[in-house]
Amino acid sequence: MAKLILFTAVIIAILSHGGSVDDKCAACNAVADELESQFLKEKPRNHVDMRNRLNSKGQREGKVIDYRISDLRVVDLLDGLCDRMQDYTLQKVESKSRQWVKVANFDNLTNKQEAKAHANDISTYCGRLLEETEDELAEVIKNGSLKVGDVRKVMCQTLSNHCSKSSETDSEDEEDDDADEL
Repeated sequence: MAKLILFTAVIIAILSHGGSVDDKCAACNAVADELESQFLKEKPRNHVDMRNRLNSKGQREGKVIDYRISDLRVVDLLDGLCDRMQDYTLQKVESKSRQWVKVANFDNLTNKQEAKAHANDISTYCGRLLEETEDELAEVIKNGSLKVGDVRKVMCQTLSNHCSKSSETDSEDEEDDDADEL
């Protein structure tokens, strides 16, 4: 009987945690913020030279592609994004609300195991988010319409629909109010 109760408790604990993200909007915003930080770290690059064939006269054939509209830029920006989300965990902001924050060192946290579980959850969520939106996101990046400051809106409202336009506007209003108080 004790084994049955213990087994049931373990199953309930696993299912209650579930490995999923409850607030998809907040998680999407965290992923978008990490992508935006990659945009800010981006250094100017030379064009991508695709002239690697020689014609019969010995001259190079092919085209030179602007790095900003190349597939290489998309790969550079998105590659490792979900791995970097392993540095995020949920943190209580107020009594009921929680937000995703980047953690420098998990050893400084009181509940490391729970924090690591949240990090795995958002990393998995990131993978699913990119799988759902990768083609559209790549096109938006390549055509130059994704600008710094618009990543949250494009990724979380337009492409994935994980945030409603009104909830995003409300959170921006709250941020503006906080900035006004300072």
